[in-house]
This record gives sequence, structure tokens and C-alpha cells, in this order.
Amino acid sequence: MSADPATRKGVVILGATSAIARAAAIEFGRKGYDLIVASRDGGENETIAADVRVRSGAHVTALPFEAEDTASHPAFFAQCREQFDDNLAGVVLCFGCLFEQEAAQQDFALARRTIDVNFTGAVSILEKFAAHFEERRAGFICAVSSVAGDRGRQSNYHYGAAKAGLTTYLEGLRNRLFQAGVPVTTVKPGFVDTKMTFGKPGLMLVAPAEKAAKDIVKAALKGRNVVYTPWFWRYIMLIIRHVPEPVFKRLKL
Repeated sequence: MSADPATRKGVVILGATSAIARAAAIEFGRKGYDLIVASRDGGENETIAADVRVRSGAHVTALPFEAEDTASHPAFFAQCREQFDDNLAGVVLCFGCLFEQEAAQQDFALARRTIDVNFTGAVSILEKFAAHFEERRAGFICAVSSVAGDRGRQSNYHYGAAKAGLTTYLEGLRNRLFQAGVPVTTVKPGFVDTKMTFGKPGLMLVAPAEKAAKDIVKAALKGRNVVYTPWFWRYIMLIIRHVPEPVFKRLKL
């Protein structure tokens, strides 16, 4: 794809230091999209940009992005517009944070950060892209939520609540942008082999990040509504959602 900003189609990957985001960037690059990879860790972000260039042949730009610094989001979005002009094709949101539940219960700063990163920061930046795509009547939005948002569990209810909020937000955004022809895809991963899940006890059916990334790219480009990855988590969560509350609250989940 041409490196001319006036002609190339571009995708913005938010939270590029996650394993899923990195693999998704490579997938998009191989499909002919140029990329902006954005994260708070500038050094690692530049390394990821270089790696994606080599693996995909895409033109890749690394930009700093801080989910919690919502005041910086308008300027960040302006940089994305400047990079791709009106050929900005889509945005994929992959950032998030997860603290130990007990630690977040004892330190509200951790609980608040869980909400600020996973929900507030996501809403702030996606609203910028949504307004642009709505005006152009083109583009796509894809965001990684979590199966944790499907039902509150004692083991991660701060994180689950933030992801549930993100899922509902995306549902409303999808409803808003439908008339403009802009698809909004919600991705709900189960257990994926990433830094966020590394070393956590009791995990089963852990999927590689590359599998989740392929599902994300396919769903985003097809304009799917809600996608579970791997696919079988849709049915696992269907069962969990239908466990009666008197029984569910006695479970150690």
C-alpha cells in the first residue's frame, strides 16, 4: 500500500503493547492497511512499530497515547487525522488493565483506575472517532471488551463492571452509528495468553493471542456486532448467565 498519506487506508490500534493488539496490527498490515500503533509506553511502542513493519510490510507510525489522560485525546485524534487525512478506515481499541480483586477492594485508587482505563478512557477516545466516521458515513469501530462483563463474579467484579459498561456503551454506539453505515464491533475474549493473564491461577482453555487477533480483524472488516473469541466462550457464558442467582451467589467464581 502506498505510503502517501493522501491515498492510503489506515487503521489505528489503541493499546498496542498488548499481545492481542500487536498480533492484530500484523494481521491488518498483511491485509494492506497502514497503521498507527499507540500506547503509553513509548519505547516499547516504537519496538512494536518496527516489528509490525517487518512482519507485515505496512507503513507503521508509533504515537503516544494515555487512556487516563482524556484531556489529551482530542490532540491525539487530530494526529491520526493528519496521518491518514480522510482515509482513516477504522480504529481498534485493545487497551485495558486488571488488578488483583483483593488489592482493588483494599485500595480504591486501583478500583478507580480499573474503571478509568477500561471504561472512561475508552468512551472518551471512541467518541472522537465515532463523530468523524458518522460525519463521513464510513469507517469501522472495534473494541475489546471481555466475557468478564457478562456476569459479575467475586474474583474480578471491578474489572467486570468496567467491561460491562464498555459493552453497553458499544451497544448504544452501534445503534447510533447504524444509520451512518458505520459498524461497531464488540469483541469478548475468554482467557487469552497475554501479560494480563500470565501467572493467574485457575485459568482454562487459554487461547493464543494470534487466534484472538485473527478473530478481531475478521469481525471488524465484516462489520460483525458481537464476537466471542475463541467461539466457544459464547456458549460458556450463555450457561453462566443462566445460572439462577440463588445458586450463582454460592459459587466461588
